[in-house]
Amino acid sequence: MVSNLATVIVLVLALISPSNCFVAIKPYHSSQGRHQRRKNRLPSTAISATMDMEIPHKEALEEVLNVAIQASKAAGDIIVGNAGGAEVMNTKANSRDLLTLIDPLCEKTIREIVLDNFPTHNFLGEEDVPPGKEASAAALDAILEKSGDWLWIVDPIDGTSNFVHGMPLCMPSVAVAYKGEVVVGVIYDPHREEYFTAMKGKGSQLNGEPIHVGKQATIGDAIVAMGSPPGAESLEMSLKGVKVLMPKVRTIRMLGSAALMLAWVANGRLTCYWEYDLSSWDIAAGALIIQEAGGKFTDLDGNPYNLRHRKMIASNGKVHDDILKTLNDAGVV
Repeated sequence: MVSNLATVIVLVLALISPSNCFVAIKPYHSSQGRHQRRKNRLPSTAISATMDMEIPHKEALEEVLNVAIQASKAAGDIIVGNAGGAEVMNTKANSRDLLTLIDPLCEKTIREIVLDNFPTHNFLGEEDVPPGKEASAAALDAILEKSGDWLWIVDPIDGTSNFVHGMPLCMPSVAVAYKGEVVVGVIYDPHREEYFTAMKGKGSQLNGEPIHVGKQATIGDAIVAMGSPPGAESLEMSLKGVKVLMPKVRTIRMLGSAALMLAWVANGRLTCYWEYDLSSWDIAAGALIIQEAGGKFTDLDGNPYNLRHRKMIASNGKVHDDILKTLNDAGVV
């Protein structure tokens, strides 16, 4: 199922700054073979020392980030190896909510890499949860109430409909929370070999280089992304939103992958992205990446993001309030 295209991610640690003890991690591509998989465990000495801290120290975050990148790369290889499209195995919430044989394979691959390195960490993957927003919310609540500080939140293929139809707009999204707060995020676009990464308090990067949200200061200059959701209530709200936003913004885009649209807000390709209802695995990684890139991420009431929020808006911060008010005035709340 995995393709033979060649690229291995090598993680290079930069010099440690004595002033803040931060290590910049810059992945680069080698020519040794795209599907060479690393089976060896990464060292876990940093993790055990951080369990009593509110935010883990840098060595723990880097260790987790390295594994998240490795797992995302492995899943991305599977996606690219099946880039021509995939047969629909089943539908979930309705006929527009698709599942292929590749989705659970990608999740299994990510899970195995994570638990091989961190066997005590909790894991929440989309394919383990029954369809529907109630089941999604209940699964998150249940696992957050478990003992254990670390939680991996994974969407193995974000943009499954795109994947089914062979569109290169689908990718894994991997977030890691510590004591309920997202501290590591990775969105890997395997079609363009772009790694969007963030660690809490350390900024966001694209392939190892710092990224920042766009500079658009007015709603008229904003490129706004939104979804085409399968749920009836979400669809109704999306139609309300597009009707009021279209005359005010520069343009609207629907790309079919929350992870991609969040990543593109983080590096300025998009100005804003909003959705009426998404699950934690759709947005957790992107929320951190956007915030660390200088952007703003709230629910549709303007409250700061947390893992339980399903209604969301993310932006460069400059146009956030104007777009949110436009949506709220139209009854999108």
